[in-house]
Amino acid sequence: MIAASIRKTMLVGSLCAIATSANAGYEIQLDDASKLTFGGYLKVDTRYVDGDVAYKDFWSGTGTPLPEATSQFKIFAKESRFNMKFEHDDVTAFVEMDFYGSGGNEIISNSYSPRLRHAFIKYQGLTVGQTWTTFMNTSAIPESADFGGAMVGLAFIRQGQVRYDMGNFQVSIENPESFGGDASKDKLPDVVARYNFKGDWGNISVSALGRQLNTSLGKSETAVGGSIAGRLKTFGKDDVRFQFHKGELGRYVGVAAAKDIVDEQVEDSTAYIASYRHYWNDTLRSTLLYGNIQTDLGDADHTQWSINIFQNLTPQLAVGFELGNFAMKDKDVDSNYAQLSVKYAL
Repeated sequence: MIAASIRKTMLVGSLCAIATSANAGYEIQLDDASKLTFGGYLKVDTRYVDGDVAYKDFWSGTGTPLPEATSQFKIFAKESRFNMKFEHDDVTAFVEMDFYGSGGNEIISNSYSPRLRHAFIKYQGLTVGQTWTTFMNTSAIPESADFGGAMVGLAFIRQGQVRYDMGNFQVSIENPESFGGDASKDKLPDVVARYNFKGDWGNISVSALGRQLNTSLGKSETAVGGSIAGRLKTFGKDDVRFQFHKGELGRYVGVAAAKDIVDEQVEDSTAYIASYRHYWNDTLRSTLLYGNIQTDLGDADHTQWSINIFQNLTPQLAVGFELGNFAMKDKDVDSNYAQLSVKYAL
């Protein structure tokens, strides 16, 4: 008992003493078969927005048009996140939170509540829980100061699912939600299939989605769509990242820019994003990106572009500055933004 207590005390103490790479976090070897890892990052953003789309801490796929242009400035740390991973033999359990939850009193304390990002269990090829949709290629998300970066063109959803990986092939059943219809009648899961091509050159994924949607008047509709996305190495450490999505994808793309159901009909959307990241040297880099989404029934036509520069002051500490624009062309409104970010990876 005494020996066990001493061992546990030493392991907990090692949490403060053992730091690995910026992405690996802090590791505690519990025994020969078990390991606990703590990770995440702290991020502080200084953001200025000017134009006739209302201020947001980050641009999602849509915004609020204003009758006249206005400017707003904020400093916040809500993107900061913490995660914990437990590994034992073939079992991995992972949980992560950030602070984009409800609340937040900017008069006194800025007490933003945590929210759940990921909570899942993996056993061999099986993943069960809440995490990124199988439809989504996370490696194709550009590096940006603005959280997500041109979400108008991204496949971007975290949700409950059961996924099975068979080498490069993945298939999953995922939580349904008839956005714009009657979600209370959703009785079949969304089905996603994906194949990944990987090599020294980078990766490309091809995904397909099938769903049953329910309109407000009780009609059942079938929706299908596809995606191709990837990250390709170019010269040195540079890379191109891209996503192209087409079909009746609704809430799966554009982060609320498109609904699943509009006027009792299934919405069709086309979304894409392209970016190029260039390394000026080993620690200095820039990304230029452009994204767009267009829908057939809601007539949305939203774009975002940006250019940034990031410098790693240490392997864990990076500072970045970004300029960009978010536009809702169908509403004839847009806003420019400037953002300074400081990020420390645990």
